[in-house]
Amino acid sequence: MSVSNVTNAGLNVNGERHMRVQQYIFVLVLAGLLSLPSISWSEQEKLLIGLIPEMNVFKQRERFQPLADYLSKKIGVRIKLTIFSKYGGIVERFKSLKLDGAFFGSYTGAAAIKELGVEPLARPVNLDGSSTYHGYIFVRKESGINNVADMKGKRMAFVDRATTAGYIFPMAYLKENGVENIDKYFKEYFFTGSHDAAIYAVLDKKADIGAAKHSVYDRVRLDNPRIDKELVILTESPKVPSNGLCVRRSLNKSLKEKLKNTLLNMDNDPDAKVVLEKFGALRFIETTADDYKPVFDILKRAGVEAKQ
Repeated sequence: MSVSNVTNAGLNVNGERHMRVQQYIFVLVLAGLLSLPSISWSEQEKLLIGLIPEMNVFKQRERFQPLADYLSKKIGVRIKLTIFSKYGGIVERFKSLKLDGAFFGSYTGAAAIKELGVEPLARPVNLDGSSTYHGYIFVRKESGINNVADMKGKRMAFVDRATTAGYIFPMAYLKENGVENIDKYFKEYFFTGSHDAAIYAVLDKKADIGAAKHSVYDRVRLDNPRIDKELVILTESPKVPSNGLCVRRSLNKSLKEKLKNTLLNMDNDPDAKVVLEKFGALRFIETTADDYKPVFDILKRAGVEAKQ
């Protein structure tokens, strides 16, 4: 065999070996890529979750921060909370702030499902065993107000136009009892911005009638014995879903499932006991868009569209 033939044979063997190595590396890389989701949940640095202002900002932070810390530890992604300054325009701010999710109220949740297509994951079960809330309309005991007719010419404290218990239900109740124009019916009406503020507006005689969600009313009455001594509840609304966590539809599926499963299994985790106590819940249960049907029914009764 000539030297040139030996050289060519050696080059062919080396070339084939080099090609096999390249093919092996390619297979390893491809296998690694295929084993990853399009966006791995572990690669996301944080989740930005919004909170509605149902109570003052300090109470909200005190209630939700332990839950955020617990979830961050369990899912491996830091959860950062941001509290909306008001109920109105929450859907638009969800988009502008590029939020990953929010603990929506029933009205804001219904609006976000309709306008943004957010996916409800879970909602808390209250200490009384319910996973819903309802609205109260209340007055001072000595006010002499026993029905809608007695409310004429009085002062009304709503929470916000974008709340079921604090506005939509009272409007439905008033409309069904013959009130077509609240501007003419009440001497004055105003919006307090939070449910606890509406309660204190009546307690402190700044308003004659108030509306708020029962879960906040019950939380306030535990801390303030004046509530039971001085206020009386006139009527209550149908039940609607408790404030549940909804997330953007485009959120990574693996992360979405991990977040949901962590919430649903908190009551089985001893480490979560204190967190649930501080949050004021027994556990979390699965929530779907169908659970918001009662909200749309109340909106229809009030003649209001679910829109932010």
